[in-house]
Amino acid sequence: EPEPVFTQVRSFAPATVANLGPGFDFLGCAVDGLGDHVTVTVDPSVKPGHISISSVHRLSLNPLWNCAGIAAISAMKALRIRSTGLSLSLEKGLPLGSGLGSSAASAAAAAVAVNAIFGSRLPVSGLVLAGLESEAKVSGYHADNIAPAIMGGFVLIRSYDPLDLIPLQFPDDRELFFVLVSPEFEAPTKKMREVLPVEISMKEHLCNCSQAAALVAAVLNGDLRVLGSALSSDTIVEPRRNPLIPGMAGVKRAALEAGAFGCTISGAGPTAVAITDDAVKGRVIGDAMVEMFLKEGSLKASAAVQRLDRVGARVV
Repeated sequence: EPEPVFTQVRSFAPATVANLGPGFDFLGCAVDGLGDHVTVTVDPSVKPGHISISSVHRLSLNPLWNCAGIAAISAMKALRIRSTGLSLSLEKGLPLGSGLGSSAASAAAAAVAVNAIFGSRLPVSGLVLAGLESEAKVSGYHADNIAPAIMGGFVLIRSYDPLDLIPLQFPDDRELFFVLVSPEFEAPTKKMREVLPVEISMKEHLCNCSQAAALVAAVLNGDLRVLGSALSSDTIVEPRRNPLIPGMAGVKRAALEAGAFGCTISGAGPTAVAITDDAVKGRVIGDAMVEMFLKEGSLKASAAVQRLDRVGARVV
């Protein structure tokens, strides 16, 4: 059993965009600038081997019903912590049910903070598994948010049993901006998963496989035109979810007409994500998307233009 090497650690984990169009449950990426903070403290007043949540806004203080708490407990079990009690404080920087990996950011930050307190002994796969335990209780056993939240960049989940994660290196010399437009509308992940088909046609299967493969190639090559085209070409999930987000079809159309390389739903929504190679163009695209959410969906929305987060969850 490792001894604490710090008495307190503060960590950050970024927002994530899951699915990326045709990559349902197996592709995701991290977004710079937006995310959650967690502070973990060695606390003699907490029962050894346990964790107490001391502060969090709008969420349960019961660690068994809190994304950060579940991941922290899982990380403590993986480290075999029996003699040290911890307290945890969560600062939410991401809105709930936004499609930006809010639960994954909390879980990733918590797992990384607990691991750091005890000398960072868990490997990346161990941190992802700790976060996956949290995700499984909240929105389902899928790693397309938690893996990029921890690892940064683009991540391909090749297999869940056994867990096999492949980082996809977007070229350092290429610019990539995400235009994230979030309407004032909540789309619970479980509800958005319920509308998905149990069976699909061979034609849909072939189309999505080829587009997902093109997306991976585009990431590795830094080809935003192909990346955007593939991102926009999901024929299975997005068509079923679009009608549940007021104005989404028009928002996608507005993004493309304003010059975006591609646009789709971020995760389960309701946030819409578009990509471009320039921050100024990104703001123009974002304004067009916000206007369309109001015009066709009667929803107020806010836009943010952010780079790719290449680092993932870290101690700050």
